[in-house]
Amino acid sequence: MERFLLGALGTILVYTLLAYVVLPAFWTHHEHQKGLAALPMVTLTAQGIPGDPINVGLVGDDKDVLCAMAAAGWYPADRVTLRSAIEIVGSVVLDRPYHDAPVSPLYYLGRREDLAFEKPSGRSPDHRHHVRFWKVLEQGDEKRPVWLGDATFDSSVGVSHYTGAVTHHIDADIDAERARLATDLEAAGMVTAKYQVTGIGPTMAGRNGGGDLYYTDGEVWILRLVEACQKRSDPATIIPSPPATELKDQIWQAVANALRK
Repeated sequence: MERFLLGALGTILVYTLLAYVVLPAFWTHHEHQKGLAALPMVTLTAQGIPGDPINVGLVGDDKDVLCAMAAAGWYPADRVTLRSAIEIVGSVVLDRPYHDAPVSPLYYLGRREDLAFEKPSGRSPDHRHHVRFWKVLEQGDEKRPVWLGDATFDSSVGVSHYTGAVTHHIDADIDAERARLATDLEAAGMVTAKYQVTGIGPTMAGRNGGGDLYYTDGEVWILRLVEACQKRSDPATIIPSPPATELKDQIWQAVANALRK
């Protein structure tokens, strides 16, 4: 009986340590931007349906963002109007370019995106890279504005699985799209440093506002932009995450590789 009680106590202690100390450390880490710690990390559709998750961020003022995205080859998206809606339909049907085609609005912190950008992949906008950004902090830890965004790849045009409305369907690997945006900005010399903050956490079967499947390591990569569009020739500085998070990312990479197959 004594051995049984000691064993049971040991099991409870190990469980408590794993469940409340060790394992949580794998999914969250100390924030490099403390002002982001309490924010939600999923956007919403106009109907209040959870949309694309937040997976990327920028540090810089409006001019820094516009200059950096232009240097990286991304176009500002037109606003959704009757004219732009007709133009994007014609572009898709006739397979003709529309580099600044509108993107469907999403909402974060009670408002639609402040800025949206896209990068063509093929002739018409049925395939394209795109990202929406919301300014969430007027002054972050670097004493500069902080933006959060949702980078995804539009893989086809179809109808929403939830509402039946015509929409773009996204590719499930949203981490790859986050990496694409970061690579374009770094290659253009627009990034001085980058680091992770905690997003929605590892997700293998998420669904966005159109019902499209996505998977992600759940991290948000924040890119600190150059100031006044002064191009940088050195590689961006990588500010490390805690060891537990880096180990989690390595484990997730193996999971993501399996999902891609």
